[in-house]
Formats: sequence, structure tokens, C-alpha cells
Amino acid sequence: MAADKYVIPTHLDDPELIGLWTLDEFLAMVIPFVWGILSQHILIGMLLSGAGWWGLRKAKAGRATSWLLHLAYWHLPAGFTGLKATPPSYLRLMAG
Repeated sequence: MAADKYVIPTHLDDPELIGLWTLDEFLAMVIPFVWGILSQHILIGMLLSGAGWWGLRKAKAGRATSWLLHLAYWHLPAGFTGLKATPPSYLRLMAG
């Protein structure tokens, strides 16, 4: 009886979902789809949406959820990620 008194959640670290997808997967699907609607190429938008979702799933497979943010930090200009408390990625040695 004492074991049923406290319930410990098993999925504390799961990312937030929109429907069945994480936020980045949802955006990878919605942005091409909305482009397809606005440009009156709905079928192309749907195909790009599916390809974007599939490609992102393959890129994230087996990696941390923040893997894309880390990749952007190392390979894109400093203002792209919006990280202000971190040094630029080209500084390998820091004095201090």
C-alpha cells in the first residue's frame, strides 16, 4: 500500500510536444507548408514539409535535443544564435 502513495513520473526530460512533434520538427513542417499555401504550390509545400521533417529526424537521431543549437554556435555568425553570455566560437584559448 505504501508503494502506491507516491507516484514518480518517468518522463521528466521529454521535450514539449505540439501534437506528435517537437517544436523544431513542427516548424520544419509548418514553414514549407505555409510557403506552399502562400505561393499557391500546396503539393510542393507538402512534399517539402515531409522532406524537412524526415531530414530533421534523421539529423537529430541519437543526439541531444540541443544539437542543432550547438552546430549553429560553431558554424554560423555570432548574432545568429542570440547567445550573449558565451564567447565567440573562434576563441579557443581564454585568458583568465
